[in-house]
Amino acid sequence: MDKTKIILFSALGLIAVIVIAVVIINPFKEDTATPITLEFWSVFDDSSVYKPLIDKYRELYPNVTINYYKKNITSYEDDLVDALAAGRGPDIFSIHNTWLPKHIDKLAAAPASLVTTSRYNEVFVDVASQDFIDSGKIYAFPLSVDSLALFYNKDLFNSAGITSAPKTWTEFNAAVEKLTKRDAKNNILQAGAALGTAENVNRSTDILSALMLQSGAVMVSEEKTEAAFNQNISSSGETFNPGKQALIFYTNFARPALKVYTWNRLQHYSVDAFVEGQAAMMLNYAYQIPIVRARASHLNFSVAALPQISQSGNKATFANYWAQAVSQSSPNQAAAWQFITWLSSQENSREYLTATKKPAARRDLIDEQKSDADLGVFAQQSLYAKSWWEVDNLAIEGIFADMIESVVGNSATAADALEVANTQVSALMRD
Repeated sequence: MDKTKIILFSALGLIAVIVIAVVIINPFKEDTATPITLEFWSVFDDSSVYKPLIDKYRELYPNVTINYYKKNITSYEDDLVDALAAGRGPDIFSIHNTWLPKHIDKLAAAPASLVTTSRYNEVFVDVASQDFIDSGKIYAFPLSVDSLALFYNKDLFNSAGITSAPKTWTEFNAAVEKLTKRDAKNNILQAGAALGTAENVNRSTDILSALMLQSGAVMVSEEKTEAAFNQNISSSGETFNPGKQALIFYTNFARPALKVYTWNRLQHYSVDAFVEGQAAMMLNYAYQIPIVRARASHLNFSVAALPQISQSGNKATFANYWAQAVSQSSPNQAAAWQFITWLSSQENSREYLTATKKPAARRDLIDEQKSDADLGVFAQQSLYAKSWWEVDNLAIEGIFADMIESVVGNSATAADALEVANTQVSALMRD
């Protein structure tokens, strides 16, 4: 073989080695170099929250462009549904934790190659698995989990001689009696707590759901085909109706003949009354903390865990949060899920939570927040936060509000109101 041929074959061999090495080192080089643009919709979080995270992601995947849009919460769901139906919807979008039943047909499940259900259960608090896993498929990743807690006015507590926030509902009732001020005609001058009605109590239907869950009510049938919160249950040899008991307990605060009477339809909206110092307690979410502070910087208030039926039993509070999902119609589902998985990692979740001041959804970040003055209560509560299979959350809110108001207005007994609500929710589930 002459010298020219040796040089030629050597060169060809070197080229082959380089090509093989490139393929082995980066077998997806050609695919990952393809430009991809992902559209991301959410609510509440400003673009300044996501920009540093998106910039960091682009350092790893410079071919991926992510355009984030903060949407108006009042029209978000309608706008999202319309956009997806028209084929111009986002690739990634936030869904409320109650939305899976009514929007599952619009969602792409996470690839099993990215995460398994067992791993998901290890990483996130239980309520996330309850809300976003169906038939063994994962449909959304949360970054935070909010839950109902007790806001209380420390100055009013001090004046009433109450040394600490109530831990049980028995203690809560006792505090309400001490904190409520009424005149000779039974008019409420100062409310011990803002609850008992529906229309002027923020998240009243969530509070009622929390009470039902604490009482042991089974909200829907195992098959998820009908409502079941009107059913009796047996415990310790006794049969009782937890749904009815919860409804009675809640509406008792609006009954003038009772010692715990502290609220009625004439009171200011619950958040307003608390901000004004006219209500000593309210039940609400972590997202209300900056709102209350912005409106009343002088208000001396604190937050405690949601009271329970007893300190020894299983705890429960009600969850209210958002998670990131991928559109079934997105042409870039794999890339979208890769970004969501990356975003939900410990490091990036921590960065998001630091920017937004929200309680963690990841179990491994809860301990880091336990000592936080604002978020500690909510972080710990996320471990026992619960929800239920709401086939249409907005319709159910209306049904539950009507149930409360019919009892408060004496147009129905608690038993009858409960039956009507159960029938109406069951009808929604069969549609």
